[in-house]
Amino acid sequence: MNIQRSFDPNNIFGTLYIVPTPIGNLEDITIRALNTLREVDFIAAEDTRNTKKLLNHFDINQSLISYHEHSNDQREQMLIEAMQNGKNVALVSDAGMPAVSDPGNPVIESAIKQSIPVVVLPGANAGLCALVASGLPTRHFYFYGFLPRKNKDKKEALQQLSQLTDTILLYESPYRVKDTLSELYNHFGNRSVVIGRELTKRFEEYVRGTLEEVIEWAKTGTIKGEFCIVIEGAKYKGESENNWWQDLSVSLHVQHYIDQEKLPSKEAIKKVALDRKLQKRDVYQAYHINNQ
Repeated sequence: MNIQRSFDPNNIFGTLYIVPTPIGNLEDITIRALNTLREVDFIAAEDTRNTKKLLNHFDINQSLISYHEHSNDQREQMLIEAMQNGKNVALVSDAGMPAVSDPGNPVIESAIKQSIPVVVLPGANAGLCALVASGLPTRHFYFYGFLPRKNKDKKEALQQLSQLTDTILLYESPYRVKDTLSELYNHFGNRSVVIGRELTKRFEEYVRGTLEEVIEWAKTGTIKGEFCIVIEGAKYKGESENNWWQDLSVSLHVQHYIDQEKLPSKEAIKKVALDRKLQKRDVYQAYHINNQ
């Protein structure tokens, strides 16, 4: 068991401060965050060049060290040893809360294992901004972050997410957002969705509608900046909202997966059987025999 008294004056170690930074509008940084960045012994930053711009804006002269997702164990150990020797360290990412779809979690885990206090400051978070602005239910929500890059892993993740009854939060880059919206439609059906981009910045924009409508918007809309995608949950547990296929014949349903997801017929038949809760042999017969 680990009990942390964050501000115990008898603590012999330094402290790891987790400091959120603005996601766009520099005025969103807190006074406490600025004071912490000034007072620590040094700052561990995802990208020292980006953090330097932030520090210069607020006239903060502080030592910086690089710490990102590709940092090796030696860099992490250096941070831990510094705090064991009484140094205070601030961890920042390029924008928002460190360790939430950003680097930071490994060094936080290590600090906790070594009984080094971890103090998290409140601050900007893109996902929560988008959730509240979406108008979708906020009582319960599921934050996923960025979907996997590999096609197979991405489809598995979307299949699992499609079953959730809670509002779902995703992050996506402008380079993949169109494909992701199409995949969402394939797995979720035509649910309500809200996408937010350039949050807190001058060109902040929210697009609210059904997945069909937002996919259509994406053909001509501005696809710039990082995107937050907020998706309506399933109506009830176990219901994946894949009712987009209800007007299709079994044969056309199979063909959809072959054409759109590039599945072999065997896998497409298996997926249709799962969607429709049918026996695979019945789907096979409808596609290969009745369709002749």
